[in-house]
Amino acid sequence: MDSVIHLAWLIQPNKERDLLRRVNVDGTRHVLEAAEKAGVGHIAVASSVGAYSPVDDDRPRGEDWPTGGIPTSHYSVDKAAQERVLDEFAQAHPEIAVAGLRPGLIFQASAGAEIQRYFAGTWAPVQVLSSFRPPVLPLPKGLRTQAVHADDVAAAFVQAVVRRAHGAFNICADDLLTAETISQIVGQGRHLDVPGAALRPLLRAAHRARVIPMDEGWLDIAHRVPVMDSSRAEEQLGWRPQKSAAQALEELIHGMARGSGTESVPLRPRSTPVAHQRELPGQEHRLPQHVDALLLRQYMADHLAGATAGLDRILQMAENFVDTPVYPEVSAVAEGIRSEHAFLQELMKRQGFPRPPFSTALTWAGEKVARLKPNGRGPAGRSPVRMVLEAELMITAVTGKMHGWKTMLDHAEALGVAPAVFEELIEAAEQQRQTLGEVHSYAAQRAFRQGEETFEPQKQQ
Repeated sequence: MDSVIHLAWLIQPNKERDLLRRVNVDGTRHVLEAAEKAGVGHIAVASSVGAYSPVDDDRPRGEDWPTGGIPTSHYSVDKAAQERVLDEFAQAHPEIAVAGLRPGLIFQASAGAEIQRYFAGTWAPVQVLSSFRPPVLPLPKGLRTQAVHADDVAAAFVQAVVRRAHGAFNICADDLLTAETISQIVGQGRHLDVPGAALRPLLRAAHRARVIPMDEGWLDIAHRVPVMDSSRAEEQLGWRPQKSAAQALEELIHGMARGSGTESVPLRPRSTPVAHQRELPGQEHRLPQHVDALLLRQYMADHLAGATAGLDRILQMAENFVDTPVYPEVSAVAEGIRSEHAFLQELMKRQGFPRPPFSTALTWAGEKVARLKPNGRGPAGRSPVRMVLEAELMITAVTGKMHGWKTMLDHAEALGVAPAVFEELIEAAEQQRQTLGEVHSYAAQRAFRQGEETFEPQKQQ
């Protein structure tokens, strides 16, 4: 191997500070050590503008500005710690060229759904931005930040590798994103300055209430990081941004409105099955006379009850195993099931079927009680067998759901729904089963080993 490029960074969940530190800081150290053992001569690592010490002005700073981080931001604190790891490694291994690229905010259309999940949250009505722009946009007073398009960041890493560059490099577009420019791109050109002293506690409360995933530390970054001077990248890498920060932001906003993404789990798009994109007509749909409405209603009600319990279980499963490598896959399945649950509710409402609160609540309560059984590691422990059983139960639940969609496909005309809607849901269920099967394989290979912890980080030898 000639070069290694290390880009990985875990942004969420904020509350799991030990996990974030382990992945981001210790993980960087592990990559560097592995590269050294493999005889790699050049390593390029993604740092960030967030690593810099705070400032109170807009004077451009070069790479020699201290990287002490902003103490009130866990992201900034860990980025600063990562810089210490890079410095120590470079000093211990002068024969290896280490380049640390420090980009501003990285935007692209296909990150639209990801950025909504990580920062704005599912409650944010970003979809309306495709057809509506707010007349007045409330923004933090004194907001100014730098951004760069993902394509330009990729080009910078390419040049760093080709030229075997070493040292730090600021990577950003030439223009600043201020409240004025952001309001022109996102809104209709007008904004309301909101003092940071008033906004910070509101942001903190919204985050603690789980309304939004972004915590107040990101507001501190927006106010306190320095404006970067990227002339060193131009001189030593021959790098120039091809898109402005305003263009990158505009592309991101369009991507957020559309829920854009890619095939990778972190960049997955917003729920995209045909059934969830097509709005069911608002008026009540009457079943044909040859269909027994009472039996069909009971059938769909039973599936809704099972779906409610299944949704609760998969969400809890994702939370329980957030610190395992299969968390992204489990969380992706959870989002799909959440969307399908909402669709089934809407479909029943359209048929004029009342939601059956008793059976749904009973199934939900049964699912809760089922979790109270012994797990082999005590009430405070987390048994490795639990992931195996949880995956098996969810595979069974998804299989049942898939057959439910197949039954409804046979009655699509009577329900007044295009067959393609149910065909898409069946395909999504097949994919969910495959994903859960991979989770099951991961867990089963590790659950029954003696003398090894399945979930705890491996101790250094």
